[in-house]
Amino acid sequence: MGREQWKKILVGSAGNMVEWFDWFVYASFATYFAGAFFPDGNPTAQLMNTAGIFAVGFFMRPVGGWLLGRVGDRKGRKAALTLTVSLMSASAVLIAVAPTYAVAGYGGAAVLLVARLLQGLSVGGEYAASATYLTEASDPRRRGFASSFQYVSMTAGQIVGLGLQIVLQRTLSDGALHSWGWRLPFIVGALGAAVIFYLRRSMLETEIYEESADDAGAAQKGTLKALWAHRREAFLVMALTMGGTVAYYTYTTYLTKYLSNSAGLSKETATLVSFCALIVFACLQPLAGALSDRIGRRPLLITFAVGSTFLTVPIMTLLKHAGSFWPALGLALLALVVVTGYTSINACVKAELFPTGIRALGVALPYAIANALFGGTAEYVALWFKDAGIESGFYWYVAGCAAVSLVVYLTMRETRDIDLNRVEGLSATSAAGKASVA
Repeated sequence: MGREQWKKILVGSAGNMVEWFDWFVYASFATYFAGAFFPDGNPTAQLMNTAGIFAVGFFMRPVGGWLLGRVGDRKGRKAALTLTVSLMSASAVLIAVAPTYAVAGYGGAAVLLVARLLQGLSVGGEYAASATYLTEASDPRRRGFASSFQYVSMTAGQIVGLGLQIVLQRTLSDGALHSWGWRLPFIVGALGAAVIFYLRRSMLETEIYEESADDAGAAQKGTLKALWAHRREAFLVMALTMGGTVAYYTYTTYLTKYLSNSAGLSKETATLVSFCALIVFACLQPLAGALSDRIGRRPLLITFAVGSTFLTVPIMTLLKHAGSFWPALGLALLALVVVTGYTSINACVKAELFPTGIRALGVALPYAIANALFGGTAEYVALWFKDAGIESGFYWYVAGCAAVSLVVYLTMRETRDIDLNRVEGLSATSAAGKASVA
């Protein structure tokens, strides 16, 4: 790949790192600030309250997917990517300055809720704009490899967040972390977003989008009417996302809490396990993406679904009794290797299903809906099962979601060799439909 291609990948994916740093530190630092915004009581109940607000952010994602997907299709991928990182910066600042329950009662939780709504709005558009940009900007023969950097950058944001948490855990007392130290990551996130905003102002638009600017169907770009014409692809995106998003959030955002709250590991050990596992996970993404460019997308998706369906229950059960760093790390790595079959290529698979004029919205809205229903609620569902005394029920829930997606992967057609310019206008729905489902 040439220098210009790498520059597009870097700028297109760098925002993901900041977006998901802010998104992830909310989850990873929740054990420290859960008590700051809610009355004293059961620690699990406090975590459920913060997890509930975490889930609310996901329910804002469909709105963000619709609004920013429309911007991406009508104004360009660059415009959407710049707007998303601006919203994320604002939300990070709000969390950093939110008053505690002792100062403002539930007013602090209200500020937290507003910030999470802004984050949901932003991330709802960022995923699709980034997926679309990376897919369109890459060499057609290396779309899987290029788009895999979306999850490299997303995971990098989580790694930076966890790394900062490890540093703070070793430099601040537990009392300081609970009192004010948890605010520092959100200040860092706001500053990072400002840097990405500057970089994205000078980013290049994709040639595929520019070539479609004068299409006859330009007036319908990014509209719900146009998306409805491609409803088969939209439903396919929702179905293939279901199992992947539940598994991803289980082994990333929820893993640290699970290891400390259920497996009995210290917060420091649980954080270190997640940190090390995510570094390996990030390195696997380009390798799996490149493999999909050679053998196709379906083999990787099917491998993920089979593995997640049959291995989730034993992995989660063994994790609960891991007892120390190394067994926990080994099991976490096994789980993330399985999830890589989905994460490394799901962005390009979804983008490959839609024509240019509806690609951003086509990826954004159905993906955001699936995430709101399954990804955003994964942590809350897990804590609900735990609070009810049947924690193993969550393991079967994750496996069941993967089984549903497995059926979809087995019946969908391969998308690797699809020409992104195959549909000239938004009216040629039959060609798109043939490319989506067998």
